[in-house]
Amino acid sequence: MTFAAVRSLRKPSLGSRPLRTIGTIAVVTAALALTACGGGGKKQAASTSAMPTPTPTTSAMPTPTPTPAPTSPFNGLTASKNGVVAVKIDDTGNGRPQVNINKADVVYIEEVEGGLTRLLAVFNSQLPTVEPVRSTRAADPELVAQYGPIAYVASGGAHVPLAYLHRSPLKTSINDAGGPGFARDGSRPAPYNLSANLATIAKKLKAPQAKSIGFTFAAAAPTSSTPGTAVHTQVGGTNVDFKYNAKTGRYVRYINGVAQKTAGGASISTPNVIVQFCKVTQFNADRDVLGNPNQYTHSIGTGKVVVFRDGKRIVGTWKRPTATSGTQLVDSAGKPIPLKPGGEWVVLTRTNAPLAAG
Repeated sequence: MTFAAVRSLRKPSLGSRPLRTIGTIAVVTAALALTACGGGGKKQAASTSAMPTPTPTTSAMPTPTPTPAPTSPFNGLTASKNGVVAVKIDDTGNGRPQVNINKADVVYIEEVEGGLTRLLAVFNSQLPTVEPVRSTRAADPELVAQYGPIAYVASGGAHVPLAYLHRSPLKTSINDAGGPGFARDGSRPAPYNLSANLATIAKKLKAPQAKSIGFTFAAAAPTSSTPGTAVHTQVGGTNVDFKYNAKTGRYVRYINGVAQKTAGGASISTPNVIVQFCKVTQFNADRDVLGNPNQYTHSIGTGKVVVFRDGKRIVGTWKRPTATSGTQLVDSAGKPIPLKPGGEWVVLTRTNAPLAAG
């Protein structure tokens, strides 16, 4: 081969330049592509790490509705874990002023003999020492049976009334029988000086807790009520009077025109006065020292009732079909008559007794 031929082989042709350029471009393009792929990965990672960490969301828990405290079936206020104790208390001039009668949840005024009255007071919210404790009567087990087998306290009693009492399911503490919780008050003459420590008696007799006796309660008086700021009726031959005090929202007991107070000076008053008209029959098996027969008030059955609360009165009917049934108070439409929370005095009067209401 000649020198010219060799030279011609080494000398590139014009056609070979585009091939080298294309190859270079391809190499550069491939490098850029690799760079782009690597850079894209870095950017994605950076972007991912820059995103905020999601905060776990917790749905708001609803505020639990508090369970209302149980209420007393006797007064509509907060229920007590005390046992229930009923006490027979004097209601004559010799026995006044009574001790702690204002702390009872329910007080019954009932006819005994000779036109006189006695009180049967039911305690549960508080169990104080009370005075003067007096003797039982034949109608008491029937009246108290609606409360269940509660503790019953009396000083003693005649043979037949005591027999009625001992046949009942009541847990009795009788002073004459050596029952617990009694003491004599040296500042008063007998028999008006017998006191009873109800807390001691409730514990000794294991008195049961309160159950419904048929009463219902509401803060406001029903719209069907009419004005009733004064109560005047009779139980036997004894006048029974209450007057409404608008400042305290309570009916104060009056005797012979005088507002009554306890031995400690507290007002004897109540948010509710229930005048319950009952059948009353003569009970000849029990007579006082003068020969006057006891009067038996029938608290089972039905009859007229007038409820006084908030300076108003509601006329209706009381119903108690059996001894263990509670006493329901219903208005003319058959709806329950609600009492004002705080307790009540129940006046057990004769079917034909007068009632004047102011």
